[in-house]
Amino acid sequence: MSKAFASQADMEEKQVTFSKLSDHAYAYTAEGDPNTGVIIGDDAVMVIDTQATPMMAQRVIDKIRTVSDLPIKYVMMTHYHAVRVLGASAYEPEHIIASQDTYDLVVERGEADWKSEFERFPRLFQGHESIPGLTWPTITFNGEMTLFMGKVEVKFLQLGAGHTKGDTVVWLPEEKVLFSGDLLEYGATPYTGDAYLNDWPTTLDNISALKPEALVPGRGDALVTPETIKECIGGTRDFVTKMYASVKKGKDAGKDLNTIYKETYTELHKDFGHWVIFDHCLPFDVTRAYDLASGIEDPRVWTAERDAEMWESLED
Repeated sequence: MSKAFASQADMEEKQVTFSKLSDHAYAYTAEGDPNTGVIIGDDAVMVIDTQATPMMAQRVIDKIRTVSDLPIKYVMMTHYHAVRVLGASAYEPEHIIASQDTYDLVVERGEADWKSEFERFPRLFQGHESIPGLTWPTITFNGEMTLFMGKVEVKFLQLGAGHTKGDTVVWLPEEKVLFSGDLLEYGATPYTGDAYLNDWPTTLDNISALKPEALVPGRGDALVTPETIKECIGGTRDFVTKMYASVKKGKDAGKDLNTIYKETYTELHKDFGHWVIFDHCLPFDVTRAYDLASGIEDPRVWTAERDAEMWESLED
């Protein structure tokens, strides 16, 4: 490949913030790197999205131990992408929870996605040699599930597809705290390579209807004001809809993928080019949008080989 993935040049360590959002909710954020959510229940701790490796997960554990010595009994997967889940073993959880759709994605593309993401973004896989294998849910559900951690009510809600078909938000109804996974990003470019772009805006409507008072997006700062939460939801919506509209317009006009990518890059860069991982995500995003505009409803599996072929064809 004549040009490396944009993310391979991103080797700068990010500053971690561990912030308290409510009596029971915390956010582990790192300047646009993948976020992890933490719920401290009465009798146990839950981790929401684990980081990519056990080494990276240990940094989350170190932060948790500054506020609680309760056992980390639960890991929750908001969706399946390797960078989000392969650190699960570090927590030694009793249960790993995910939607059945997410379980099905592990079956369908777990190994391929692991290799693909590792080659795209090596910095996020520090200590990759310690990954024991794929992360398999031990509890799955369809639609909605409620767990009580003592008196702390935790809801897992599938509000619709978007970033993947298995997307789940984690909701603390009493404290109105929402962990969205990658259905929402704040100051970071949505990755839509496995997305359901036609469904995503309606799913965002369903998130808005919950009226969260604190929100942890997949990337970016934890949000604790109505203004920033509105900005986050609106920004994600704008990117997804404008990106797909640009690609579909080009496809309907009979243009090829390379031309559509260049035109979409130019059109979106003025509004979103300053967002984290814009150059990294957009080739994957446009390729998925082109497939959808061509009638391919379900995302094709990304392999390391397909990644390289796509990147070279669009970036050279």
